[in-house]
Amino acid sequence: MEQVGLAAATSEVSLWALFMQAGWVVKLVMIGLLGASIWTWAIVIDKYVNFGRMRRQFDQFEQVFWSGQSLEELYRALSEKQNVGLAAIFVAAMREWKKSFERGARSPIGLQMRIDRAMDVTMARESETYEARLGSLATIGSAGPFIGLFGTVVGIMTSFQAIAGSKSTNLAVVAPGIAEALLATAIGLVAAIPAVIAYNKFTADAGKLSARMEGFADEFSAILSRQIDEKLQPRQAAQ
Repeated sequence: MEQVGLAAATSEVSLWALFMQAGWVVKLVMIGLLGASIWTWAIVIDKYVNFGRMRRQFDQFEQVFWSGQSLEELYRALSEKQNVGLAAIFVAAMREWKKSFERGARSPIGLQMRIDRAMDVTMARESETYEARLGSLATIGSAGPFIGLFGTVVGIMTSFQAIAGSKSTNLAVVAPGIAEALLATAIGLVAAIPAVIAYNKFTADAGKLSARMEGFADEFSAILSRQIDEKLQPRQAAQ
């Protein structure tokens, strides 16, 4: 009879059985953490694909930009497209450049400031795109273990109440309740650990992309500054 009882207890200690036996509070915690885990992996896959695509686009644009092609030709080729990253910064700067000269720009300092401001606004917008949903990873990574611990505390309290009601401290009586309580913590860690790792990695990747944009913006600003001097100095000398 003892062996039969142990076999029955063992058969009930499975993940699904533990979930079904848990109280409604612990079930809600587990379901919420499982949903957070799925959301984490969805973000991870999306960011992995997007960052890989952005790096390739950066490399392709830099290859074309430094190939010696005319800036006007490159601008005409890109101005009608939906641009991101370095191409978006280039188009924003060239658009401001052309607008200013069409309106008869006279101050090289003012023109340079407007171009730099246009590039800064574009860089900020692009950086927000790269960092989108990283806050969700940070939240899941920091809150997941504590939410799981909350489920564990509630489950253990329920187990102690069962012990008090049955007036038995037999391990076979309390083990399922404690196991279902600890399962909540385990699910919290399963959700939190990938979120923390992914957050650190993608934050570093976003920082590298932002650094590349800032470097390109500085180099392109210097190029345009030289061209501004070449175009405005003869006009100012004639005046």
